Amino acid sequence: MFLFRKLATYQPEEKNTTVQHPVSIIVCARDEAHNIVKNLPGILVQDYKTTHEIVLVNDNSTDETKYVIDEFKRSFKNLNMIELTQEAKMISGKKFPLSMGIKSAKYEIVLLTDADCVPASEFWIQKMQATYDEQTDIVLGYGAYHKKPGILNKLIRFETFHTALQYLSYALAGNPYMGVGRNLSYKKNIFFKNKGFSSINQIPSGDDDLFINQVATASNTKINIDPDTHTLSESKNTWSDWMTQKYRHYTTSKYYKTKHKFLLGLYSLSLFLVYPLLTLSILFFTWWIALAVYGIRFIVQAIIYFKAMKKLNEKDLFPWFLLLDIWMFFYYIFTVPAIWKAPRKNWN
Repeated sequence: MFLFRKLATYQPEEKNTTVQHPVSIIVCARDEAHNIVKNLPGILVQDYKTTHEIVLVNDNSTDETKYVIDEFKRSFKNLNMIELTQEAKMISGKKFPLSMGIKSAKYEIVLLTDADCVPASEFWIQKMQATYDEQTDIVLGYGAYHKKPGILNKLIRFETFHTALQYLSYALAGNPYMGVGRNLSYKKNIFFKNKGFSSINQIPSGDDDLFINQVATASNTKINIDPDTHTLSESKNTWSDWMTQKYRHYTTSKYYKTKHKFLLGLYSLSLFLVYPLLTLSILFFTWWIALAVYGIRFIVQAIIYFKAMKKLNEKDLFPWFLLLDIWMFFYYIFTVPAIWKAPRKNWN
Protein backbone atom coordinates (compact mmCIF):
# COMPACT_ATOMS: atom_id res chain seq x y z
CA MET A 1 0.00 0.00 0.00
CA PHE A 2 2.77 2.42 0.85
CA LEU A 3 5.03 1.76 -2.10
CA PHE A 4 3.10 0.36 -5.05
CA ARG A 5 0.18 2.75 -4.72
CA LYS A 6 2.61 5.45 -5.87
CA LEU A 7 2.59 4.02 -9.37
CA ALA A 8 -1.09 3.05 -9.24
CA THR A 9 -2.11 6.64 -8.40
CA TYR A 10 0.66 8.42 -10.31
CA GLN A 11 -0.25 11.53 -12.24
CA PRO A 12 2.55 13.25 -14.19
CA GLU A 13 3.13 16.89 -13.41
CA GLU A 14 1.82 19.31 -15.97
CA LYS A 15 4.35 21.68 -17.47
CA ASN A 16 3.40 25.17 -18.57
CA THR A 17 6.20 25.22 -21.12
CA THR A 18 8.19 22.45 -22.77
CA VAL A 19 11.63 22.58 -24.31
CA GLN A 20 12.64 20.30 -27.15
CA HIS A 21 16.22 19.13 -26.69
CA PRO A 22 18.53 17.62 -29.26
CA VAL A 23 18.59 13.86 -28.69
CA SER A 24 20.92 11.00 -29.61
CA ILE A 25 19.18 7.63 -29.88
CA ILE A 26 21.62 4.76 -29.34
CA VAL A 27 21.02 1.16 -30.43
CA CYS A 28 23.55 -1.66 -30.13
CA ALA A 29 23.23 -4.68 -32.40
CA ARG A 30 25.07 -7.94 -32.90
CA ASP A 31 23.82 -10.24 -35.67
CA GLU A 32 20.38 -8.64 -35.63
CA ALA A 33 19.82 -7.76 -39.27
CA HIS A 34 16.29 -9.21 -39.13
CA ASN A 35 15.38 -7.07 -36.11
CA ILE A 36 16.87 -3.94 -37.66
CA VAL A 37 14.81 -4.41 -40.81
CA LYS A 38 11.67 -4.83 -38.70
CA ASN A 39 12.17 -2.25 -35.94
CA LEU A 40 14.55 0.49 -37.07
CA PRO A 41 11.93 2.22 -39.27
CA GLY A 42 9.88 2.88 -36.11
CA ILE A 43 12.79 4.94 -34.77
CA LEU A 44 13.70 6.61 -38.04
CA VAL A 45 10.19 7.98 -38.71
CA GLN A 46 9.65 9.53 -35.28
CA ASP A 47 7.67 12.79 -35.25
CA TYR A 48 10.40 14.99 -33.79
CA LYS A 49 11.30 18.20 -35.57
CA THR A 50 14.21 19.18 -33.33
CA THR A 51 17.71 17.97 -34.14
CA HIS A 52 18.27 14.30 -33.36
CA GLU A 53 20.42 11.42 -34.53
CA ILE A 54 20.32 7.65 -34.43
CA VAL A 55 23.62 6.01 -33.51
CA LEU A 56 23.62 2.32 -34.39
CA VAL A 57 26.60 0.39 -33.00
CA ASN A 58 27.34 -2.71 -35.08
CA ASP A 59 29.14 -4.91 -32.58
CA ASN A 60 31.15 -7.49 -34.53
CA SER A 61 28.16 -8.77 -36.46
CA THR A 62 28.75 -11.67 -38.83
CA ASP A 63 25.39 -11.44 -40.61
CA GLU A 64 24.09 -8.77 -43.03
CA THR A 65 23.76 -6.06 -40.34
CA LYS A 66 26.31 -3.73 -41.95
CA TYR A 67 24.66 -3.86 -45.37
CA VAL A 68 21.18 -3.38 -43.92
CA ILE A 69 22.34 -0.27 -42.06
CA ASP A 70 24.11 1.06 -45.15
CA GLU A 71 20.86 0.70 -47.08
CA PHE A 72 18.93 2.66 -44.46
CA LYS A 73 21.61 5.37 -44.44
CA ARG A 74 20.83 6.12 -48.10
CA SER A 75 17.43 7.48 -47.09
CA PHE A 76 18.07 8.75 -43.54
CA LYS A 77 20.97 11.14 -43.17
CA ASN A 78 20.66 11.31 -39.37
CA LEU A 79 21.52 7.61 -39.07
CA ASN A 80 25.14 7.01 -38.09
CA MET A 81 26.81 3.61 -37.81
CA ILE A 82 29.73 2.74 -35.56
CA GLU A 83 31.48 -0.38 -36.82
CA LEU A 84 33.25 -2.46 -34.16
CA THR A 85 35.47 -5.19 -35.57
CA GLN A 86 37.32 -6.34 -32.46
CA GLU A 87 36.15 -7.65 -29.10
CA ALA A 88 37.00 -5.49 -26.09
CA LYS A 89 39.41 -7.20 -23.72
CA MET A 90 38.41 -7.45 -20.05
CA ILE A 91 35.02 -5.79 -20.70
CA SER A 92 32.09 -8.18 -20.69
CA GLY A 93 28.70 -7.90 -22.30
CA LYS A 94 27.17 -4.90 -23.97
CA LYS A 95 29.08 -2.21 -22.07
CA PHE A 96 31.86 -1.56 -24.59
CA PRO A 97 29.63 -1.08 -27.67
CA LEU A 98 27.22 1.03 -25.62
CA SER A 99 30.10 3.14 -24.29
CA MET A 100 31.31 3.72 -27.86
CA GLY A 101 27.82 4.80 -28.84
CA ILE A 102 27.51 7.25 -25.96
CA LYS A 103 30.98 8.70 -26.55
CA SER A 104 30.16 9.19 -30.23
CA ALA A 105 26.78 10.81 -29.55
CA LYS A 106 26.61 14.46 -30.54
CA TYR A 107 24.00 15.53 -28.01
CA GLU A 108 23.77 15.65 -24.23
CA ILE A 109 20.57 13.62 -23.92
CA VAL A 110 20.88 10.00 -24.97
CA LEU A 111 17.88 7.72 -25.41
CA LEU A 112 18.60 3.99 -25.32
CA THR A 113 16.75 1.03 -26.74
CA ASP A 114 17.57 -2.37 -28.24
CA ALA A 115 17.55 -3.63 -31.80
CA ASP A 116 14.65 -5.95 -31.03
CA CYS A 117 12.49 -3.07 -29.75
CA VAL A 118 10.20 -0.68 -31.57
CA PRO A 119 8.62 2.50 -30.12
CA ALA A 120 4.92 2.16 -29.41
CA SER A 121 4.23 5.47 -31.16
CA GLU A 122 5.86 8.15 -33.31
CA PHE A 123 6.00 10.42 -30.23
CA TRP A 124 8.48 8.33 -28.27
CA ILE A 125 11.39 10.75 -28.59
CA GLN A 126 9.24 13.82 -28.12
CA LYS A 127 7.58 12.68 -24.91
CA MET A 128 10.60 11.00 -23.32
CA GLN A 129 12.80 14.08 -23.70
CA ALA A 130 9.99 16.36 -22.48
CA THR A 131 10.39 14.76 -19.03
CA TYR A 132 13.72 16.51 -18.52
CA ASP A 133 14.21 19.69 -16.52
CA GLU A 134 17.30 21.31 -15.04
CA GLN A 135 17.49 18.87 -12.12
CA THR A 136 16.77 15.70 -14.08
CA ASP A 137 19.58 13.48 -15.34
CA ILE A 138 17.72 10.19 -15.77
CA VAL A 139 14.33 9.24 -17.23
CA LEU A 140 13.04 5.70 -16.71
CA GLY A 141 10.64 4.33 -19.32
CA TYR A 142 8.65 1.13 -19.70
CA GLY A 143 9.78 -1.63 -22.04
CA ALA A 144 6.78 -3.85 -22.78
CA TYR A 145 6.29 -6.95 -24.91
CA HIS A 146 3.92 -7.52 -27.79
CA LYS A 147 0.67 -9.16 -26.72
CA LYS A 148 0.31 -12.64 -28.20
CA PRO A 149 -1.72 -15.76 -27.48
CA GLY A 150 -0.36 -18.35 -25.10
CA ILE A 151 0.40 -18.73 -21.42
CA LEU A 152 4.16 -18.10 -21.79
CA ASN A 153 3.50 -14.66 -23.26
CA LYS A 154 1.26 -13.83 -20.29
CA LEU A 155 3.84 -15.06 -17.79
CA ILE A 156 6.60 -13.00 -19.40
CA ARG A 157 4.44 -9.90 -19.60
CA PHE A 158 3.27 -10.26 -16.01
CA GLU A 159 6.84 -10.65 -14.76
CA THR A 160 7.81 -7.58 -16.80
CA PHE A 161 4.89 -5.63 -15.36
CA HIS A 162 5.73 -6.80 -11.84
CA THR A 163 9.36 -5.70 -12.23
CA ALA A 164 8.22 -2.32 -13.56
CA LEU A 165 5.76 -1.95 -10.68
CA GLN A 166 8.75 -2.23 -8.36
CA TYR A 167 11.38 -0.03 -10.02
CA LEU A 168 8.94 2.68 -11.08
CA SER A 169 7.33 2.79 -7.63
CA TYR A 170 10.72 2.93 -5.95
CA ALA A 171 11.69 5.85 -8.19
CA LEU A 172 8.47 7.69 -7.29
CA ALA A 173 9.23 7.02 -3.61
CA GLY A 174 12.60 8.75 -4.03
CA ASN A 175 14.64 5.54 -3.98
CA PRO A 176 15.38 4.58 -7.63
CA TYR A 177 17.38 1.40 -8.07
CA MET A 178 17.24 0.27 -11.73
CA GLY A 179 16.06 0.91 -15.27
CA VAL A 180 15.72 -1.27 -18.35
CA GLY A 181 17.89 -0.78 -21.42
CA ARG A 182 14.92 -1.33 -23.73
CA ASN A 183 13.67 2.15 -22.79
CA LEU A 184 16.03 4.36 -20.82
CA SER A 185 17.38 7.88 -21.12
CA TYR A 186 20.07 9.84 -19.33
CA LYS A 187 22.50 12.68 -19.87
CA LYS A 188 26.02 12.09 -21.11
CA ASN A 189 27.31 14.21 -18.25
CA ILE A 190 26.24 11.70 -15.60
CA PHE A 191 27.74 8.88 -17.65
CA PHE A 192 31.14 10.55 -17.79
CA LYS A 193 31.02 11.72 -14.15
CA ASN A 194 30.60 8.06 -13.19
CA LYS A 195 33.51 7.13 -15.50
CA GLY A 196 31.13 5.17 -17.66
CA PHE A 197 30.80 1.52 -16.77
CA SER A 198 34.35 1.25 -15.40
CA SER A 199 33.28 -0.02 -11.98
CA ILE A 200 31.11 -2.81 -13.43
CA ASN A 201 33.06 -3.74 -16.57
CA GLN A 202 33.82 -7.20 -15.20
CA ILE A 203 30.10 -8.05 -14.93
CA PRO A 204 28.53 -9.29 -18.22
CA SER A 205 25.19 -7.55 -17.65
CA GLY A 206 24.30 -4.42 -15.72
CA ASP A 207 24.70 -1.74 -18.38
CA ASP A 208 21.19 -0.60 -17.46
CA ASP A 209 20.17 -1.71 -13.95
CA LEU A 210 23.58 -1.61 -12.22
CA PHE A 211 24.52 1.70 -13.81
CA ILE A 212 21.25 3.28 -12.69
CA ASN A 213 21.69 1.69 -9.26
CA GLN A 214 24.97 3.57 -8.94
CA VAL A 215 24.00 7.01 -10.24
CA ALA A 216 20.26 7.49 -9.65
CA THR A 217 19.05 9.65 -6.76
CA ALA A 218 15.72 10.97 -5.54
CA SER A 219 16.40 14.37 -7.12
CA ASN A 220 17.90 13.41 -10.50
CA THR A 221 15.49 10.67 -11.62
CA LYS A 222 12.01 10.81 -13.14
CA ILE A 223 9.74 8.32 -14.84
CA ASN A 224 7.57 8.51 -17.94
CA ILE A 225 4.84 5.90 -18.38
CA ASP A 226 2.79 7.62 -21.06
CA PRO A 227 1.66 4.81 -23.43
CA ASP A 228 3.24 6.75 -26.31
CA THR A 229 6.65 6.38 -24.64
CA HIS A 230 6.57 2.61 -24.28
CA THR A 231 8.74 0.36 -26.38
CA LEU A 232 7.64 -3.07 -27.58
CA SER A 233 9.67 -6.18 -28.23
CA GLU A 234 9.06 -9.83 -28.96
CA SER A 235 8.88 -12.12 -25.96
CA LYS A 236 10.84 -15.38 -25.86
CA ASN A 237 9.17 -18.35 -27.50
CA THR A 238 10.47 -21.08 -25.20
CA TRP A 239 10.70 -21.52 -21.46
CA SER A 240 14.46 -22.20 -21.57
CA ASP A 241 15.21 -19.02 -23.54
CA TRP A 242 13.21 -16.95 -21.07
CA MET A 243 14.90 -18.55 -18.05
CA THR A 244 18.30 -17.84 -19.60
CA GLN A 245 17.29 -14.21 -20.01
CA LYS A 246 16.06 -13.97 -16.40
CA TYR A 247 19.16 -15.68 -15.01
CA ARG A 248 21.26 -13.01 -16.71
CA HIS A 249 19.23 -10.31 -15.00
CA TYR A 250 19.27 -11.86 -11.55
CA THR A 251 23.01 -12.48 -11.60
CA THR A 252 23.44 -8.69 -11.57
CA SER A 253 20.95 -7.95 -8.78
CA LYS A 254 23.43 -9.32 -6.21
CA TYR A 255 25.55 -6.21 -6.92
CA TYR A 256 22.82 -3.72 -6.02
CA LYS A 257 23.26 -1.39 -3.07
CA THR A 258 22.68 -3.12 0.26
CA LYS A 259 19.44 -1.28 1.06
CA HIS A 260 17.95 -2.24 -2.30
CA LYS A 261 18.98 -5.89 -1.93
CA PHE A 262 17.41 -5.98 1.53
CA LEU A 263 14.11 -4.39 0.50
CA LEU A 264 13.76 -6.37 -2.72
CA GLY A 265 14.78 -9.58 -1.01
CA LEU A 266 12.26 -9.03 1.78
CA TYR A 267 9.50 -8.46 -0.77
CA SER A 268 10.46 -11.55 -2.79
CA LEU A 269 10.51 -13.61 0.40
CA SER A 270 7.01 -12.42 1.29
CA LEU A 271 5.72 -13.44 -2.14
CA PHE A 272 7.38 -16.81 -1.81
CA LEU A 273 5.97 -17.51 1.66
CA VAL A 274 2.45 -16.10 1.48
CA TYR A 275 0.71 -19.13 -0.04
CA PRO A 276 2.54 -21.85 1.94
CA LEU A 277 1.84 -19.91 5.15
CA LEU A 278 -1.80 -19.39 4.14
CA THR A 279 -2.17 -23.14 3.65
CA LEU A 280 -0.54 -23.94 7.00
CA SER A 281 -2.66 -21.31 8.75
CA ILE A 282 -5.88 -22.80 7.38
CA LEU A 283 -4.84 -26.31 8.39
CA PHE A 284 -3.40 -25.64 11.84
CA PHE A 285 -4.86 -22.29 12.95
CA THR A 286 -8.27 -20.59 12.81
CA TRP A 287 -9.14 -20.93 9.14
CA TRP A 288 -11.52 -17.98 8.92
CA ILE A 289 -8.99 -15.56 10.39
CA ALA A 290 -6.40 -16.75 7.88
CA LEU A 291 -8.84 -16.29 4.99
CA ALA A 292 -9.92 -12.87 6.29
CA VAL A 293 -6.32 -11.64 6.40
CA TYR A 294 -5.69 -13.03 2.93
CA GLY A 295 -8.95 -11.44 1.72
CA ILE A 296 -7.76 -7.99 2.84
CA ARG A 297 -4.46 -8.54 1.03
CA PHE A 298 -6.33 -9.73 -2.06
CA ILE A 299 -8.55 -6.62 -2.21
CA VAL A 300 -5.66 -4.19 -1.73
CA GLN A 301 -3.55 -6.05 -4.27
CA ALA A 302 -6.40 -6.19 -6.81
CA ILE A 303 -6.99 -2.43 -6.61
CA ILE A 304 -3.32 -1.56 -6.96
CA TYR A 305 -2.68 -4.09 -9.73
CA PHE A 306 -5.71 -2.96 -11.71
CA LYS A 307 -4.74 0.72 -11.61
CA ALA A 308 -1.07 0.04 -12.31
CA MET A 309 -1.85 -2.37 -15.16
CA LYS A 310 -4.15 0.23 -16.68
CA LYS A 311 -1.39 2.85 -16.58
CA LEU A 312 1.12 0.49 -18.21
CA ASN A 313 -1.38 -0.72 -20.84
CA GLU A 314 -1.38 -4.27 -19.43
CA LYS A 315 -4.95 -4.40 -18.13
CA ASP A 316 -5.74 -7.52 -20.18
CA LEU A 317 -3.61 -9.38 -17.60
CA PHE A 318 -5.87 -8.37 -14.71
CA PRO A 319 -8.40 -11.23 -15.00
CA TRP A 320 -5.45 -13.59 -14.60
CA PHE A 321 -3.75 -11.78 -11.76
CA LEU A 322 -4.65 -14.21 -8.96
CA LEU A 323 -3.27 -17.18 -10.89
CA LEU A 324 -0.25 -15.12 -11.90
CA ASP A 325 0.30 -14.09 -8.27
CA ILE A 326 0.27 -17.75 -7.21
CA TRP A 327 2.62 -18.47 -10.12
CA MET A 328 5.21 -16.13 -8.58
CA PHE A 329 5.80 -18.73 -5.85
CA PHE A 330 7.00 -21.20 -8.50
CA TYR A 331 8.80 -18.48 -10.45
CA TYR A 332 11.08 -17.76 -7.49
CA ILE A 333 11.85 -21.48 -7.15
CA PHE A 334 12.95 -21.57 -10.80
CA THR A 335 15.08 -18.42 -10.55
CA VAL A 336 16.83 -19.13 -7.23
CA PRO A 337 19.77 -20.84 -9.04
CA ALA A 338 20.64 -17.45 -10.56
CA ILE A 339 21.96 -16.39 -7.15
CA TRP A 340 24.97 -18.69 -7.53
CA LYS A 341 24.88 -19.40 -11.29
CA ALA A 342 27.85 -17.95 -13.20
CA PRO A 343 26.65 -15.27 -15.64
CA ARG A 344 27.07 -15.63 -19.39
CA LYS A 345 29.89 -13.68 -20.97
CA ASN A 346 28.03 -12.53 -24.08
CA TRP A 347 25.22 -9.99 -24.12
CA ASN A 348 23.23 -11.13 -27.15
